[in-house]
Amino acid sequence: MARRRHGAGVWAKLRRMLDDGFLAPHAVARWAAERPDALAVERIEGGVRTYAEMLASSQTWASAFAAQGVTAGAHVATMLPNGFEALDAWLSLGWLRAVEVPLNTAYLGRMLHYALLTADVTMLMVGAEFVERLEPLLDELPLLRHVIVVGGPVPTWLAHAVPSACTLDEHLDGHVPREFDGPRYRDIEAIIYTSGTTGPSKGVLVPWASAYQMFSWVPADTLAPGESIYCAFQPFHIAGKSVYNSAFVRGARLVLRDKFSATNFLDDVRRFDCVAASVVGPMTALLHAQPRRADDADNPLRSVLLGPMIPEMEDFEKRYGVRVATCYGMTEIGSPVATTFDHGPWQTCGRARTDYPWTEIRLVDEFDEEVPVGQTGEMIVRSEPWALNAGYYNMPDKTAEAWRNGWFHTGDAFRCDAEGNYYFVDRMKDSIRRRGENISSFEVENAVLEHPDVVDVSAIGVAATHGEDEVMVIVVARDPASFDPLALVEWLDERMPRFMVPRYIDLVDDLPRNETSMRVKKMELRQQGVTSRTWDREATRP
Repeated sequence: MARRRHGAGVWAKLRRMLDDGFLAPHAVARWAAERPDALAVERIEGGVRTYAEMLASSQTWASAFAAQGVTAGAHVATMLPNGFEALDAWLSLGWLRAVEVPLNTAYLGRMLHYALLTADVTMLMVGAEFVERLEPLLDELPLLRHVIVVGGPVPTWLAHAVPSACTLDEHLDGHVPREFDGPRYRDIEAIIYTSGTTGPSKGVLVPWASAYQMFSWVPADTLAPGESIYCAFQPFHIAGKSVYNSAFVRGARLVLRDKFSATNFLDDVRRFDCVAASVVGPMTALLHAQPRRADDADNPLRSVLLGPMIPEMEDFEKRYGVRVATCYGMTEIGSPVATTFDHGPWQTCGRARTDYPWTEIRLVDEFDEEVPVGQTGEMIVRSEPWALNAGYYNMPDKTAEAWRNGWFHTGDAFRCDAEGNYYFVDRMKDSIRRRGENISSFEVENAVLEHPDVVDVSAIGVAATHGEDEVMVIVVARDPASFDPLALVEWLDERMPRFMVPRYIDLVDDLPRNETSMRVKKMELRQQGVTSRTWDREATRP
């Protein structure tokens, strides 16, 4: 255990690291006292807030929520676009030590009902643009007693179904800022639903300590008080929450964009003088695919935090004049593995962190027995209390399964070299088995991405005639009109084992992605499978 390894001093250090100042509401209060006129948030689409304004607004919202009966532990759902209201809701519920259930704004129908029902939501704050999605669901949500509509009126049907429904202005009317005790590191910050790319979504119980440590790996010289960080992550995702938290802890200016735009990225960071940016791997690839300009490196960026790295990482750094660092993380565990700006080979996710929360990592086989160095195994982790997830809400069986033997099982396959570098191999359930060989979809994708005509790709297994799988890749081409599947296969024949070379190739305009982490929705691709437009290598043979 980390406690045995580090001795009694760990607990004193833990208390120092995770005092109130490392949690967003308290951090906002600190900077509001020290630098009240400093900008806390600036939206690319318009609008600014100082730290003093952020504090006053969040404490006013907390007063209004408290008047509605929201207390510590209450479950309040939010379905809001990226912006000030989402930040106010998050901070104000934190002041009350309530549990936010931030909902993906793409939810509707069965998925929206599922999240509201399984999370035992009693109050919902919803953007006016999404409120109509509630109408067919309300009869089956017996616990939902309050609805607050943001940015528009309360529809007549909603007023009849939920008599206490009101607008945001009505909710806040007459309330003024007042002080609250605020959260502790062990309080549950949110129930965040996983993306569902490999199965039904699960509501992850995320403590404030876990949200803090998710982005605490970022090197100290990345961002200083008053400097700006670009972020286009959504408020219903752990990446968004953790970047927001980190920016406020550092007294920085959070520059928010409603939705990521590779085309506008450089203009955005120049206009708002961003010295740092936080993006995820697909965003990095999209930036690298932009037409080159002579002034690409003429920008204020020093640092880009991303994950995972792309094969062209060295060229990306030179092109934009930046340094990059990466990590491996997930909603359930934060980021146990990370690099510095001296990140090493592009394939790595980094090394085990040696700072808070002193996470222990093992790579194991199906029996939870550790595999030798260099071999592939599932990553399992454990750490100091409250720094990882506190389970899946209302899912005791899934919690017990994930936490079996006292370690959290990530479901991700890794290998570790002799120097301690960790390499992501695949999702355990994303591996493809063809003719007796286990194939990593991640490795297939990386090989295909190296072809100059390919912009993006996803690899899946589709059922073979005689059992097991055939390899299929879904490709976004640089020039669809000239793209030749046979030429790609012949190119791959010389660069990868024959059993990994795809049989099927589909050409698409774009890959389906969720709006949180931008992961490809492989479940949708598998359901679609081979179609009449799919190119088949076997059909080209005599």
